[in-house]
Amino acid sequence: MKSDEVKGKSFEETAVEYGEDAAIEAGIEADPDTLELNEAWFDKARPASEVVPTIVERYQDTQRKKRIGKKVMLPIPLDADLAERIRSIGPDWEQVVNDELRRAFSRS
Repeated sequence: MKSDEVKGKSFEETAVEYGEDAAIEAGIEADPDTLELNEAWFDKARPASEVVPTIVERYQDTQRKKRIGKKVMLPIPLDADLAERIRSIGPDWEQVVNDELRRAFSRS
């Protein structure tokens, strides 16, 4: 089917006469903002890391931070006086303890 055959027909009219797939194809062909990704297009295509490296790096950083930033609950019994001292650090005590533990274990 040529796009000339359906020019001026609605989607429904085209679908009834030629089938829904043909109507969809005709709509795509008629849309000036679409292009077919054929072999020639893929031959010229380049990886996103070459075209927009900063965007790719930023995305990869966010993915890395998500993996590192995942928190798990680890209930451990602490002496009452130690727990009180930890909580006295302030509202961000959990982050402070996390950072201190990371520092302590990175030395070993």
